[in-house]
Amino acid sequence: MNTEQLKNEISFRTSRSSGAGGQNVNKVETKAEALLDVQASMALSESEKALILEKLAAHISSEGILAVSNQTERSQLMNKHLAEEKLLRLLEKAFHKQKKRKITRVPQAVIAKRLKNKRLHSEKKAGRMRVDSEAVS
Repeated sequence: MNTEQLKNEISFRTSRSSGAGGQNVNKVETKAEALLDVQASMALSESEKALILEKLAAHISSEGILAVSNQTERSQLMNKHLAEEKLLRLLEKAFHKQKKRKITRVPQAVIAKRLKNKRLHSEKKAGRMRVDSEAVS
């Protein structure tokens, strides 16, 4: 993945944002959406494109556009910058390979501790039982 080339391929769409801003919110388009056409991207290899389409399917439209939006700031420029960073982080997360778990045995000390706690809990519960008057006599 070529990050610099990818940044050049990102396009932006703006709209009116909800939330803080007072009267400014009604007249200025501060919400920014970062858009990336995954299939047309030259910065991504075919295997990377397939991985993105698989892992980020929830963020990709039917036209194949990966979209991430941001509207936390009152400035359109800042929201564009944050949306771009969010998109790049999302792509990095999609490319990250999770380590395969090594199967290990449960240590004997852990098993013994669990059984001891289980026995103590059982004894505590048994001590709360009602005593029959016939059994006492």
